[in-house]
Amino acid sequence: MRVVIAPDSFKGSLSAPMAAQSIHRGLARVWPEAEYRLFPVADGGEGTVETLVNLTGGELIHGVARDPLGRPVEAFFGFLGDGRTAVLEAASACGLGRLAPGELDPAAASSHGLGEQIRDAVSRGAKKLLIGLGGSATNDAGSGMLSALGFRFLGEGGNELGPGGLALAGLAKIESDGYVDRLSGIPIVIASDVQNPLVGPDGASMVFGPQKGASPGMAERLDRALGRFAAVARETTGRDVSGVPGAGAAGGLGAAFWLFTGASFRPGVEVVLSEGKFDEKAAGASLIVTGEGRSDGQTVWGKAPVGVAERGRILGVPTVCLSASLGEGYHKMYGKNVAAVMSMSPGPMGLDESMAMAGPILEDAAERLARLLSVRAF
Repeated sequence: MRVVIAPDSFKGSLSAPMAAQSIHRGLARVWPEAEYRLFPVADGGEGTVETLVNLTGGELIHGVARDPLGRPVEAFFGFLGDGRTAVLEAASACGLGRLAPGELDPAAASSHGLGEQIRDAVSRGAKKLLIGLGGSATNDAGSGMLSALGFRFLGEGGNELGPGGLALAGLAKIESDGYVDRLSGIPIVIASDVQNPLVGPDGASMVFGPQKGASPGMAERLDRALGRFAAVARETTGRDVSGVPGAGAAGGLGAAFWLFTGASFRPGVEVVLSEGKFDEKAAGASLIVTGEGRSDGQTVWGKAPVGVAERGRILGVPTVCLSASLGEGYHKMYGKNVAAVMSMSPGPMGLDESMAMAGPILEDAAERLARLLSVRAF
């Protein structure tokens, strides 16, 4: 029997590789003779780079880039095993994890660090770029990233605007030094599950701004500023980004890529599964076990377990999901090719305790799953 183990990370407690190992140990208690293939997954957010590097036998590249507040930090990206494809994630340099709670400031936070990493990857010979947009602390429509790629954002008097989304309220002109032309022959694939537009009630500022520290008033001001960016970008490029699905990803980084780089957009988990050759590794399997920290109604909107289950459906392999907790709407996963969803909790316990013991708890849950599946009808 072949079993494929393909969990996402359990945020705050287990990385995807750690979760895969825990599930493996639990299943092997019951099925010691089975063949196990571990395939940790990610959806474009934190962990995407390391997941793809590990799956393809690639290499992590460490360097210095600016964090959301402009401070130099050690960040990383990777090259896949082909040596030609660079994989980056916005969270590495400009993610929420770079800031203390009191430092969150979406009005001033900049995506400049991601642009620095792109330049670094290109200078090292990248012929293709995969970029995950999850987890950013920014709301600057990608203007910081673009500034690192040679763009200038000017006010009415020709003065260069400062960093952050709120500064874009005074935007009058966008200029480029031509560096971005170097990217014209380099395919760029954006890994993102977000379908929100750049502006409006469902836009980057109004939906995601509060998670990054924006008050209701600040979110409205940021929305207007990003609307100004869209208007000037339309005058500059002839392209209207304001209503494009996915343009609001990562505080508008999606808009910057769509407008100025010709990037294509794909669901994050789909990118990971394709680049890691999941179909080859899952061919002939009897079962796929996936997992995540919390399964609820949001999981069906492109999160890793559902992406894995869809590949399982195509291959004719059933998928079950082990989750740290189940929230409202998790049952919708049954309509997305997930055969069963199980909570891994053995009983009532506090959040701190459950996170500290996540590995053993997940291992025990995997054992229970295997024992249940081993029962024969009578």
